[in-house]
Amino acid sequence: QVQLVESGGGLVQPGGSLRLSCVASGNIVSINTMGWYRQAPGKEREFVASIRSGGTSYSAGSVQGRFTISRDNGKNTVYLQMHSLKVEDTAVYFCRMTDVRDIVSLRSEVWGQGTLVTVSS
Repeated sequence: QVQLVESGGGLVQPGGSLRLSCVASGNIVSINTMGWYRQAPGKEREFVASIRSGGTSYSAGSVQGRFTISRDNGKNTVYLQMHSLKVEDTAVYFCRMTDVRDIVSLRSEVWGQGTLVTVSS
């Protein structure tokens, strides 16, 4: 069974930095897209950034220039490096992976449980 586990969330002051990680566990063969979404209190979940298996990445306008997504295919891990954090970045950050193939099946998408990022002074 494939599971995603996020880590790296926490409390940070405005202007600070954090790095989130998300590891896919299981007998993974391949993963297409890895990405991050976030959901602030009282708001809908929104796209933050994604990266394809070939390395092409995309990010939301609100985080461009501040957040960088990267992946390590050998470790089945995706990272989100966040700089210049703002109060409005406060949210639960979720990892999402698509077309996750393990030795027995192909899953169109898998979500992590989320990690809380709080930006506050």
